[in-house]
Amino acid sequence: MTVKIFAGQETVSVNLTEPMKISQALDLAGQHMDLPCAGNGRCGKCKVKALGSLSPLSPEEKKLLTEEEIQSGARLSCQAVVTGDAEITLPSRSEIADIQTDAVSREFERDEAEGVSVAVDIGTTTVAASLIDLSNGRELATACAQNPQEKFGADVISRIERSLAGDRQELSDCILSCLDSLIAELCKKSGVSGGDIPKIVITGNTTMLFLLTNQDVDSLSHAPFEAADLFGRDEPLHFAAAPNAACYLTRCNSAFVGGDITTAVLASGIAEEEKTALLIDVGTNGEIALAHQGKMWCSSTAAGPALEGAGIYMGMPALGGAVRRVWLDGKDVKVETVGNLPDAGICGSGVIDAMALLLKTGAVEETGLLLEEDHDYTDYVCEAGDDLAFRFGEKTLFTQKDVRAVQLAKAAIYAGIRTLLHEAGLEPSDVERFVIAGGFGSHINVGNAAAIGLFPKELAPKAEVLGNAALEGAEMLLQNRSFYESSCRLADTMETVDLSSNPYFSDQYMDSMMFGENAL
Repeated sequence: MTVKIFAGQETVSVNLTEPMKISQALDLAGQHMDLPCAGNGRCGKCKVKALGSLSPLSPEEKKLLTEEEIQSGARLSCQAVVTGDAEITLPSRSEIADIQTDAVSREFERDEAEGVSVAVDIGTTTVAASLIDLSNGRELATACAQNPQEKFGADVISRIERSLAGDRQELSDCILSCLDSLIAELCKKSGVSGGDIPKIVITGNTTMLFLLTNQDVDSLSHAPFEAADLFGRDEPLHFAAAPNAACYLTRCNSAFVGGDITTAVLASGIAEEEKTALLIDVGTNGEIALAHQGKMWCSSTAAGPALEGAGIYMGMPALGGAVRRVWLDGKDVKVETVGNLPDAGICGSGVIDAMALLLKTGAVEETGLLLEEDHDYTDYVCEAGDDLAFRFGEKTLFTQKDVRAVQLAKAAIYAGIRTLLHEAGLEPSDVERFVIAGGFGSHINVGNAAAIGLFPKELAPKAEVLGNAALEGAEMLLQNRSFYESSCRLADTMETVDLSSNPYFSDQYMDSMMFGENAL
C-alpha cells in the first residue's frame, strides 16, 4: 500500500507492508507529527487531512472533530489507521513564533568574514536553529521544532534508559533528521544554497550531544556520573541540506551541565564582569550558573518540560493559536495567542501567566489544590476527563495535574538557585544581575514568574531577559574564532554542584513546594 504525504511544497511517498496509524506512517516517511497527549486521542492537535483507505472514525475522533472537519477529510494522526493507498496533507507550520535570541545582547568583536553559517541548540523539548550572515552577524532566518526524541520520553533520564535498552541508533537518527529538516528550512526561508554553508555549531546538554553522535550513554546513567566525552571539537556529522559543512559541538562541563549552559554563559557575559551575577535557563533541565568574585558555579535541576508547555494537558509549542499571555481585565480572564488565532493550547510563557492568575484569583490555594468553588471564578472551572480544570480562552484547559507539574518545576528551579547561592555563601539579595534565558525568550512575564515562586522575589527587580541564550552563544562562536577556545576554558573551570546528592537542595526543594510566600 502506498501513502503519499503532502508537506508544504514537499511531497513524500512511503510504501507500507501492513496497516498502521497515520502518525507511524509519517515517522517512516521522516515527517514527524507532534503528539502532545502521547497519542491518546485527547488533545486533537495532530489533525491532518486524509483521503483513501482508512479505518472508521474512532470515538476520540468523533468527539474532537467537528462535522465540517470530518466532511473535509480531517483525521487525528494518532487514531486513524491506514489500511490501503492513501493521501495525507500536513498542516502548515508557518505560524511558529520567532526564536528570541536578542532581548539583551552582549557586544563582541567579530572576525572579518563573508558568507553564512548555522547555529543549533538541541533542547530536550525544543530544537532551534538560525542562519547567520557572517559579515554583519544578522540572523537571515530562524527555525524551530519539537525534539522528535520526545516519543522516547520527556526527559533525559527516560532517553538514556531507552538508549541503553536498544534504541540508541533510532534516537540518533531522529535528531539528525530533525536537524537536516531545520537546515533545509533555513535555506528555503533565506534563499541560501545549503552547499554554501561551511560551518555548523551545535550546542545542547550533555545527553543530547551523546545521543546526537550515537555514543554509549552508560557513563551518564550511574554514579559517579562522569561523562566519557565532553566534546568541544569538530564531529564528522553529515547533513544532506548542508553537504559541505563542518560541525562543531560545544564543550560540556560535566554529565549534568552541557554545552548549552557554556554558550548561554558566554552570551550573557556574566563570567567576564565583576558583578555577582546569576543566570537561569528555564527549560526541562533547569540549568543555573552563578558568577561571584572571579569564580563560577553551575548546576542543572530536573525541572521537567512543563514550563516549556510540554507534558501539559493542552500544552504546545509557540505555534499559531498557542495561548502565550494571560491576564485579568476587571473580573474577566483574557488571553493572547500566537498569531491572534483561536486558542488551541498553551505554551511556556502562557503556563507561567496562567499559574500566576490562578493564585491571584484564589482558584488555586498555596498547597497547589485547584478549587471547584469558594472563589469568584467558578464559571471557568470545568472537568477534563477525570481531572478538574480551569478554562482559558474558548477551549484551552489547565488541569489539576498541570498545576502539580508546574509546582514541581518551579520548586526544582527555586531550590537550585538557593543551593548555588548557598555554595557561594550568598543570599538572593547579594545578586546584582539576574539573567533569565529560555526558549520562550522575551515573552516571559518576570513578575508572574516571581509570583509563582520560580525564583526568589528579591531577584525580580534585577531581572534581564536573554531569550535563547544557548543559541546566541553558538552564534557567537561562528562569528569570532577566539570563542572556541574561551568557551572550552569556561566549561572546564566552572564548578559543578551535584544537586542529586545535595542535602541542602533536598531541604530547599521541599520548602519551595508551596505557593504561598510568592503568590500575588
